[in-house]
Amino acid sequence: MKIKILRLNEAAIVPKYAHPNDAGLDLYSIEDREILPGESQLIPTGISIELSPGTEAQVRPRSGLALKHQITVLNTPGTIDADYRGEIGVILINHGKTTFKINKGMKIAQLVIAPVIHAEIEEVEQLNSTIRGDNGFGSSGF
Repeated sequence: MKIKILRLNEAAIVPKYAHPNDAGLDLYSIEDREILPGESQLIPTGISIELSPGTEAQVRPRSGLALKHQITVLNTPGTIDADYRGEIGVILINHGKTTFKINKGMKIAQLVIAPVIHAEIEEVEQLNSTIRGDNGFGSSGF
């Protein structure tokens, strides 16, 4: 599968896989920023993409940023639909206790390409019963 990438800014870095078997392509910031504790910001990547119909791109957190700095993607996973042609922005939130500095060119998130299934919706009067039923949160124990 091919994904077309358009650099919208000269500082943009084209996403790439860091290792041959990685699921996600690295996304990079095109600006220096600071995110205060408890704050979120939209970080620009300077790129737009063209996906194949029937696919989406999911913007996901980087585990190292989450573990070491409590930085994550606020709306994880963020969905980029196949027909979107605008700039990819990453909404980062600082769950830590100190200000986090983002440098231009820094890896800030990852982009995972996934298939999309379109469901046929059927409105009904009743759903089939199951053993679980409507038991929700905590229904299987802790």
